[in-house]
Amino acid sequence: MALTGRVQSEEMLVREERDLFLQLLNLGRQNDLPQFLQEALGMIVGVTQAVQCYLALFDEDDAADAPRWWIAHGLSPDEIQGLHAAISRGIIAEALATGQTIVTACAQSDPRFSSRESVRAGRIMAVLCVPIGEDPPRGVLYLQGRAAPGAFSEADRARAELCAEHLAPLVDRLLSLRRAQEDGDPTRSLRESLRLDGVIGHSAALAATLRQVGLVAPLDVSVLLTGETGSGKSQIARIIHDSGPRANQPFVELNCAALPDNLIESELFGAVKGAHSTATHPIIGKVAAAEHGTLFLDEVGELTPAAQTKLLQLLQSKVYYPLGSAKAERADVRIIAATNQDLKLAVTERRFREDLFYRLQVLPIRVPSLAERPEDIPELLVSLAAGACERNRLPQLTVSRGAIRAAQSAEWRGNIRELANGVEAAVIRAAGSGALQVERDHLFPNQPPAPDEADGDGTFQEATRRFHERLVRETLERTGWNVAETARRLDLARSHLYSLIRTFGIERERR
Repeated sequence: MALTGRVQSEEMLVREERDLFLQLLNLGRQNDLPQFLQEALGMIVGVTQAVQCYLALFDEDDAADAPRWWIAHGLSPDEIQGLHAAISRGIIAEALATGQTIVTACAQSDPRFSSRESVRAGRIMAVLCVPIGEDPPRGVLYLQGRAAPGAFSEADRARAELCAEHLAPLVDRLLSLRRAQEDGDPTRSLRESLRLDGVIGHSAALAATLRQVGLVAPLDVSVLLTGETGSGKSQIARIIHDSGPRANQPFVELNCAALPDNLIESELFGAVKGAHSTATHPIIGKVAAAEHGTLFLDEVGELTPAAQTKLLQLLQSKVYYPLGSAKAERADVRIIAATNQDLKLAVTERRFREDLFYRLQVLPIRVPSLAERPEDIPELLVSLAAGACERNRLPQLTVSRGAIRAAQSAEWRGNIRELANGVEAAVIRAAGSGALQVERDHLFPNQPPAPDEADGDGTFQEATRRFHERLVRETLERTGWNVAETARRLDLARSHLYSLIRTFGIERERR
C-alpha cells in the first residue's frame, strides 16, 4: 500500500508539472501584456495556493520604485500601496537587490524584516518573494499568506521559481513588443487607460508622469503634486480624479494662496453663523462641497498653522470641525495637494507640519517643466493658437516654423501658463496685422531678428539646440540609422531619441 501511495503521489506531481508547463506554453502565445499579467497571476495563485499575490514588471525607462505594469490578487488598495512602497525599501527591495528568492515563515518575527514599518503595520506572516529575470530583474513575484496554515513549502518555492524562470523571457518579448508599438509615442498606452482629454504632448517626460498617474488614479490615497508654477499640476489633479473611482463625484479646487489667512479655515472647513465677522449665515466649506469626490488643494504650502492642524485631523480620522462649531463632521473625500515650494525645506524651517507633509505625500508625483519636454512645444503651440483664435473669434491662424523654433529655444519660466499667455498675445498681434500665420516676431515682439542658424551668433539656447541636433544627426549617420545603437551611444531612452528626431525634423537621406 505504501508503494502504491508513493507511485500515485509521483504521478500526481508529474501531472501537476505537465499542467504547469502547458499553462506556460499558452502564456508564450499571448501578445497582449495586460491579458498576459492576468493569466500569469491566475496560474501562480493556482500552483502556490497563495492568499495574496502581487506581480510587477519593470520596463527599461521606469523609475526604480515605479513599476509600469502590475497586477494584484486578494489585496486591498492600502495593501497595494504598501507593496509599491516596499519596492524601494521592503522585502521586495531585498529580492530585487540580491536577485535571490526571499522566504520567511513569519516576517513579523524574522530579524531581517521585523523592524520594517510595513511588516509591523501589515502584520505580515508567511512570504515568498521571487525576482523575475536577472541583471537586473525585470519584475517581481510576491506571495503572502497560504490557503493552508503554515509557511510556504519547498515545493511552493520550487514552483514559484519555475514560474519566474519561464516568465522572464516571455516578459522580455512582450516588453520589446510593447516598446516597438510605442516608439515615437510613449503616451499611447496611457491614453488608452486614462482620461487624457485635452492633454497635449507625447514626450518621454510627460509619459513618465502619466505612468505615475496611472498608478495612483485607482487607489483612494492622498497624492502630492510638485513642480514649477504653470507646469500643469491642476490638469494632472483633474486627470487623477477623472480616471479614478470618484470620477462621477464632485471635483472641488481651492487655491490656498488666493485667500487671506483669516478666511482659509472658513473656506476649507466651513463656518457656523457668527463664527467671524463675515459669517452672517452658515458657510459650507470646500470639504463638504467635495463630499464623495476629490478636493484639490493648490499651493498647499500656504496653509496657516491652524488650517494645517485641521487638515491633518481630516486625513487621519476623516473628521473635521467647521469654524466655530463643537460638533464633528465626517467626510468622505480624497485629498490631492499641489505645491511649487520645497515642502521639505518648509518642514525644516517649521513653516509646515512634518506629520502633515508625510500624510500628504503618500504617493508624490512630480510634474515636469516645459524645459524638460521641449519636443511637446510645437503641438502645444498649434493647439494653444487654435484655442486663442476660437476664444477671440478670429480667423484660424497657423504657426510658422520660425515661431516654433524660437519657442523651443526660449526660456519659459512660467511654463505652459506663460506659453499660453504668449500665444494668446501673438495670435491677437498676427490677426491685427492681417497675417495668415503666427510668426516669430508676433510671439517675441521685443526681441531682435533671429540670427541665421548657419552662423555662430544667437542665444545660448539656440546654440545648444543646434549642437544637440548635429550630435543626434551625426550619431544616426555613423550607426547607419540604427536607433537602438544610437540611443545606447548617446545614453538616451529610445522613446526620447525618437522625440528628438521629430523635434529637429531629422530625416534619413535617400540614396
